[in-house]
This record gives sequence, C-alpha cells and structure tokens, in this order.
Amino acid sequence: MSQAYSVQPSQAAVSVAPDSFPRWILYCAAGIMAFSLLSVGLIRITGNGPDQRAAAPTVQRALIFEDQKDGGVRVADGVSGQTLTVLQGEQGFVRGALRALSRERFSRGIGSSEPFNLIARVDGRVTLMDPSTGQRVDLESFGPTNTAEFTRFLAMQPE
Repeated sequence: MSQAYSVQPSQAAVSVAPDSFPRWILYCAAGIMAFSLLSVGLIRITGNGPDQRAAAPTVQRALIFEDQKDGGVRVADGVSGQTLTVLQGEQGFVRGALRALSRERFSRGIGSSEPFNLIARVDGRVTLMDPSTGQRVDLESFGPTNTAEFTRFLAMQPE
C-alpha cells in the first residue's frame, strides 16, 4: 500500500540564509600572504638573507681528493701535496659530496688536480667549496655525523 505525501506550501517556502564567511579573515590572510611574498622577494633581491652571507672562517684547509686504483680515495694537503689519509670502503657521504662537485668540474673540463677548500666557520657551519667552479656544499645540512666525516680532515697531519 502506498501513501502519497503532500507538502504544504508553508513548509516548502522556508528560506535558508547562504553561508557567509567573515570577509575580514580573508583580507587578513591575503595581507599575510602578500607580506610574506614581498619580504622574501626583498631579501633575495638585496642579498641579505641568512643563507646568502657566509660567516667568517675560523679554519680553512685546501684538500686534494684523488681516486686510487684499489678503489680508495687519497686525501692530500692542497698546499704541500702530502697524503693525509687514504679512505677505504664505501665512504658514501664523502664520495657523494665530492661527486656533486666533481660533476661540475668535469662539465667545464677542469681536472682533479685543483684543490677543494674545506672551511669551518664561526657559526659552526662547515663548507666544502670548489674555488675553480664556485660551487659549494654546506655540509652541516646533512647532520653532525656526515659533517664530522669532513671536519676530521681539518686537524689531520700528513702521514
């Protein structure tokens, strides 16, 4: 058995107000976004960003890294040419950082005889820089363990 339901005109004419979101919140959000974009743009244009100014170096050492026939990497003092150590095994982070800088040297036709600069800075940052290409790797970005892989070369004496 089916029953027909009828809707009374007074029930169907109920009006519902549209949702309204406070406009002042939208204006504030737009203002914050505009301020952020303007601030970042000004910092980039003027070159005053924290990542664009390098702190003063405390220790700096020129290093030469040479691949050995046995798969090791010879680390030598860039001034005297004396061997500091020979890295054996994977040495993943050291090899990875060097590979990134060496790729740019290779593309420009620069050999591996030019030294890299390892720089410890006042603010605790450590940078591996290639003066022949201007490329650099900020080592502290990869954590203290990986940074220590390079900072040990600063204090090493020739073998």
